[in-house]
Amino acid sequence: MNNKTILLIDDEETIQEVVQIGIEIEAGWHVAIASSGMEGISLAKSQQPDAILLDVMMPEMDGISTLFNLKANAQTKTIPVIFLTAKTQTSEKNELKSLGVVDVITKPFNSMTLASQIAKILNWEV
Repeated sequence: MNNKTILLIDDEETIQEVVQIGIEIEAGWHVAIASSGMEGISLAKSQQPDAILLDVMMPEMDGISTLFNLKANAQTKTIPVIFLTAKTQTSEKNELKSLGVVDVITKPFNSMTLASQIAKILNWEV
């Protein structure tokens, strides 16, 4: 049994449900969900997930500000972060990667292969 925990930080309930179901069915990983950057930072500190999926565009605190807060905190700075974004241009994705995330996954994505995509990025087994 695989005991990885993924923290999803995304304000869209539909995305939350699709990601959680897809990852749990495909890989059996636990998915913790935060609906805002502030909630995500708090959960990252308390739960120490194995990786974070972070939406770029969110109200109040966007994904980039959330990333900077995570990287500035000793408790969360080493947790790998993968951005989820609707930005599809290569230049936009490269700009996001330069901020310190391990990779960028473009929306829409296939929820039933998302765990495999994450595992490939992080060199994990599914």
